[in-house]
Amino acid sequence: MTKEAASILVIDDDEDVLTTARIFLKQNFIKVETQKDPKSIDVLLPSQDFDVVLLDMNFRKGFNDGKEGLYWLNRILEIKPNTVIILMTAYGDVELAVKAIKKGAVDFVLKPWSNEKLLATIYSALKLSKSKKEVTELKSRQTQISQLTSSENQFIGESQSVKQMFELIDKVSQTDANILIGGENGTGKEIVANIIHKKSNRNNEVFVRVDMGSLNENIFESEIFGHVKGAFTDAKEDKPGRFEIANGGTIFLDEIGNLSPTMQAKLLTVIQSQKISRVGSNKEIKLNVRLICATNSNLPQMVDDELFREDLLYRINTVELAIPPLRERRDEIVELVNFFVDLYCKKYNKSNLSISKSALETLYKYNWPGNVRELQHTIERAVILCSSPTIQTDDLNLTKKTKLKKGIDESLSLEEMEKHMVEKALERNKGNISKASQDLGLTRAALYRRMEKYGI
Repeated sequence: MTKEAASILVIDDDEDVLTTARIFLKQNFIKVETQKDPKSIDVLLPSQDFDVVLLDMNFRKGFNDGKEGLYWLNRILEIKPNTVIILMTAYGDVELAVKAIKKGAVDFVLKPWSNEKLLATIYSALKLSKSKKEVTELKSRQTQISQLTSSENQFIGESQSVKQMFELIDKVSQTDANILIGGENGTGKEIVANIIHKKSNRNNEVFVRVDMGSLNENIFESEIFGHVKGAFTDAKEDKPGRFEIANGGTIFLDEIGNLSPTMQAKLLTVIQSQKISRVGSNKEIKLNVRLICATNSNLPQMVDDELFREDLLYRINTVELAIPPLRERRDEIVELVNFFVDLYCKKYNKSNLSISKSALETLYKYNWPGNVRELQHTIERAVILCSSPTIQTDDLNLTKKTKLKKGIDESLSLEEMEKHMVEKALERNKGNISKASQDLGLTRAALYRRMEKYGI
């Protein structure tokens, strides 16, 4: 029999209970530790990680009110707030059980227990413990990423349109209203979604991004709603979905216009009910999630063309934010260029570089189909390749791009021609990924890969 790779701590003042628990549980779990004195909690918890703690409710002879159990329950959660605790008692006091669960216990076991019931309760608690650890790790990674990329992911701009956008962001961030962010590729939709999250009351919770354009129908439900072990051939273990991971925080559904009708219907059901069920399970999980969506598509037009559900559009666009393209705020190009030059000089340990007047003029005249993201990549590359104290026009590598407006330059490489074709398809279709991919004879996923490859 394969043992579960889990660590269990049992705390009870009855030596017989500890012996029984140790012998039985060691048949099923890798590590089982037993303690008679609850004061050992102060020594064990700070130094060791336990997946589940089984805690007795009463430790003094003649006292059956459970006060000690509640005290040590609180103490465990003070030391490690995400600890999963199952309380044990020989007295079936329902009110005490409810009180304990309200204070943070996940379940309640009566002594003497049924081995089958005890095992089922622990396995259920282990699933919760695993989910909590995944969320904690995600928060930690996001904090680290945020610290590393906070400078790189600022939204720079002082134009009237940007100021109006931020006025609206300030108004809606503190609410839980569903927000739809519109804008072309590279305008900064994910950055704006992050800003909304950081300004919200959920800023200490997780921010989960989902690229809806990269999901096909075969994996949609598993990725979004999760699955249980055995739900399908490759389901080797339980897996929480993105909505479950985001519970309490914010979920950002990017490129929502790329969902198929079937996926739209499933997403609508979840948004309406605020509940999900993992694939292969009938158990419903209640949601408390802030929903932010983004698209570069014209969703009202897609509704008219019967490509997008009108009822789903009404659910996701309580508030709409439109991010202006870079060509409509050219006066901010100089500010953006100076910001990125300074950023990448520090990142790549280069001496402070200046940028020539002719280079700035080239940047100003260029149409920027890839918007701020393309400008950012252009400056990063220029900083890396520049071999003099001043960035010149040639360092920008925009000359060939400018020539492409008049026609294909025969001297271009295959990759440069492919990039041009992708840019033109996106420009013709006003950033609509579905239509651009159809024009090019590509799948949406293939088009996304090329856009990422070429920094579009």
